Order: sequence, then structure tokens, then C-alpha cells
Amino acid sequence: VQLQAYGGGLVQAGGSLRLSCTAPGRTFSNYGMGWFRQAPGKEREFVAAINWSGGSTDYADSVKGRFTISRDNAKNTVYLQMNSLKPEDTAVYYCAADWGGTVVAAAEKYDYWGQGTLVTVSS
Repeated sequence: VQLQAYGGGLVQAGGSLRLSCTAPGRTFSNYGMGWFRQAPGKEREFVAAINWSGGSTDYADSVKGRFTISRDNAKNTVYLQMNSLKPEDTAVYYCAADWGGTVVAAAEKYDYWGQGTLVTVSS
């Protein structure tokens, strides 16, 4: 499965961005999907996850109430709507797919990863 993440860019603090991740193929709706991020000099961290149907989600405490993960299985796409962005949200954001189809926060559980898209939040 090849994942393609896009939508990153430069935004001022308090602004919004929407990331998208597409996965060509008829099996997209089977996968649980997740977003992770890695800031310079830091380890990769969990951001949000969604199960195969979109009926269950999970978020890191640092983004709860500001970020929303969603998916459109008809378009083979998962989204991460990011509002009220802060400079500490600056990172490369990665999408990932889990064959198990559930909500997963642990990076090692994911089977496939996208190439990442850079989000920079200026103060």
C-alpha cells in the first residue's frame, strides 16, 4: 500500500490546515489509519487514529479539541483537520495504515507509512 500525504505548509499560530492522505486500491476501507508527527530533534509521536469505518477515533492529549481525524472511504482518503495551530505543532506529519482496522496509537502496530508532509507554524 502506497500512502501519499499532502496539505502541509506554513501557517501562523492560531491558523488552520487540513492534511490529506490517499491510498490507492480497493482495500483502503479495511485499514485503520493514523497520523503521527516528528519534530526536529524529537521522536515520532502519535497524533490521531481512526478505525476502518470512521466510527471510532483517538487523539493525543496535546491535540484534543483542536485536531479532527476523519475519512472518506469512497475517496480512499483520510484527513487531519488542524485548528488553533501552535508553534509546537511544527513537525513532519506522517500517515500510516494498520491492516487490523482498529484504532491504534502505537506506531509499531502500523503496517504501511507515507512519506510525510511538513507543517510549520510561525509565532
